[in-house]
Amino acid sequence: MTLQIDDTDTALLNALRENARAPVAALARKLGIARTTVQARIDRLEAQGAIAGYTLKPGAKLSPALRATVLVSVEPRAGASVLARLKALPGIVAAHTISGRVDLIVEVTASTTEDLDRTLDRIGEASGVKSSESLIHLSTKIDRR
Repeated sequence: MTLQIDDTDTALLNALRENARAPVAALARKLGIARTTVQARIDRLEAQGAIAGYTLKPGAKLSPALRATVLVSVEPRAGASVLARLKALPGIVAAHTISGRVDLIVEVTASTTEDLDRTLDRIGEASGVKSSESLIHLSTKIDRR
């Protein structure tokens, strides 16, 4: 099934990014189309995989105090074991394989500097990790997630 998105779908997706809890009737008014059309488009976009789900975005009061991105270089043929180790560590939010000078980008959160330090140490100590470089997030200037 080929995903086809027109201007109305794009406007609907943008409106849902702003407020995924918006009632279908409110979305219909905003887009100037029938409520049943909005619901049919949402159903189609979900079925085609353009909308994977709806989630809670925690506010600043619930977000961990510290965040870091860790650039990880992995020994040849050690990727699976490194990922298994990372998966077991608390505070690991996501890990992405990438192209470039490092093999993985790992997103880390922690409540305290001690927790962050401990997690960063565990990443660096993991069998198969050649090297790691930590980038501590200071502030968020743009967040469209």
